[in-house]
Amino acid sequence: MKAVFLDFATVDTNDLDPSPLTDVLPDLTFFDVTPTELVTKRIQDAEFVFTNKIRLDQAILSNAKSLRFIGITATGTDNIDLSSADKHGIAVYNIRAYCTQSVVEYVFGALLYFTHNIGRFVQTVKLGEWQNSNNFCMLKYPIRELSSMTLGLVGHGELGHGVEKIAQEFGMTVLIARRPGTSAKHDDGRTDFREMLRRADVISLHCPLTDNTRDLIGEEEFRLMKPDAILINTARGGLIDSTAMAAALRNGEIGAAAVDVLPQEPPTDGNPLLDYDGLNLILTPHVAWATIEARQNAINQLAANVATFLKGGEKNRVL
Repeated sequence: MKAVFLDFATVDTNDLDPSPLTDVLPDLTFFDVTPTELVTKRIQDAEFVFTNKIRLDQAILSNAKSLRFIGITATGTDNIDLSSADKHGIAVYNIRAYCTQSVVEYVFGALLYFTHNIGRFVQTVKLGEWQNSNNFCMLKYPIRELSSMTLGLVGHGELGHGVEKIAQEFGMTVLIARRPGTSAKHDDGRTDFREMLRRADVISLHCPLTDNTRDLIGEEEFRLMKPDAILINTARGGLIDSTAMAAALRNGEIGAAAVDVLPQEPPTDGNPLLDYDGLNLILTPHVAWATIEARQNAINQLAANVATFLKGGEKNRVL
């Protein structure tokens, strides 16, 4: 059974154990990177294909006459033409709940960094302010306990639930935002989205990017937030208007933001947040999910999906 992994470098930096995959597919070829022009050639005789972000569209799938299985190294399926895969009888499996702990730890790492003003206090030491102080400690910036704060969650799936659980352990009040455009009768116990923006001290995004959620947070939404609110996005870059966010941070409309995703990745065409140098922004290159444990979980789940498929099982099967 010929198999190829098209973009293994998106998961592995020579620190993972690939044997779970090679145990189920001994004839598996790993490619760190596959340029668009080589995708068709590399999968043309393969029965099993693994990919993280490479797009498999109708033209590519139509030429993959032997293909039986696509294993996505992610939960999202937007890079696969599912209708074409279905038409050609190709099974598609994804992986789920493999990076929950990693994302949750990132969210609270960023949150504690801001609530304890670690960046600003580090700067005071680097600038020599503590060395010249008349006091043993410097209370130059506010420090807040999470137990005094309200967390607003946008998206309440696996990751949202994980963040909620830890927030409750910290004693935070948690508001789960109602999906924009839905009424209260459909989401009992949730909070109106705009009301959540007004009330939350911290807002963490965990929803998918759809036509309804693109630019979910822009100029108007930033104006609704508290001036010291903290916004954290580990979901999709397109959920936030980057220009509006840079302005909100610069003008003090919100207190701080931690952003792990941008609309274009890598941001080869630039982004307003790349040019912002204030201490109230953490900008990281889509790594919230990427602890070594989470990436190994991904490999293990891919292998389990193959074993499930070969036995006729449905777990993690998208179609």
